[in-house]
This record gives sequence, structure tokens and C-alpha cells, in this order.
Amino acid sequence: MAADVESARRDWEEAQRQFEHEARTPGRSEALVRQLEAVSAELRKRVGSRFTLSELAREYHDADRWVRDVVSERAAAPGWTRTLSLVEGAAFHAYSRGAQDYTP
Repeated sequence: MAADVESARRDWEEAQRQFEHEARTPGRSEALVRQLEAVSAELRKRVGSRFTLSELAREYHDADRWVRDVVSERAAAPGWTRTLSLVEGAAFHAYSRGAQDYTP
């Protein structure tokens, strides 16, 4: 597997761990899940249902450009900018499991 894909996967896994920790904070879970769903829905539009990890990693490198807009328009909540990178990484982590070449 290419180094850029491995690096992206490590980022996604770490974001997922941090996302889960943050979601346990009282009052945060609902907003974080809404943000995650908004980013995941946009990923489906951008990447589709048949993709490889390499294709997903390429989209990840451009994600900062569009994730902020998606969350601000569809799922903004107080303090959303503080957890934006966690939501982004967690969405990519979850979506990566649908890649044609996904292995745990």
C-alpha cells in the first residue's frame, strides 16, 4: 500500500479515537453525529460507492477545502470549528471500510 494511503489511514484512525472520546462528552454527541453524517453524505457524492483507498486518500487531501463548508451549511453547532478535523477524519475512517481494497 502506498505511503500516502497509509499516512491517511493513520490520520483517520487517530481522528476516530478522538471523535469517540469527544462524543462521550455530555451534550456533544448529537452535534458531532450530525456533522459526521453531513460529511459522510458529501463523501458519497464525491467518491461514490465503488472506490479504492487510494482514491479516498486523494479526496482526503482536498477535504479541508469542502468539509468546512459542508459542516457550516448543514450541521453547524456551537464550537463546531474546534472539532472539525475530528469529524473529517472520522468520516473518512468510516467511509474507508467500503473501499474495494479495504483490509483492517
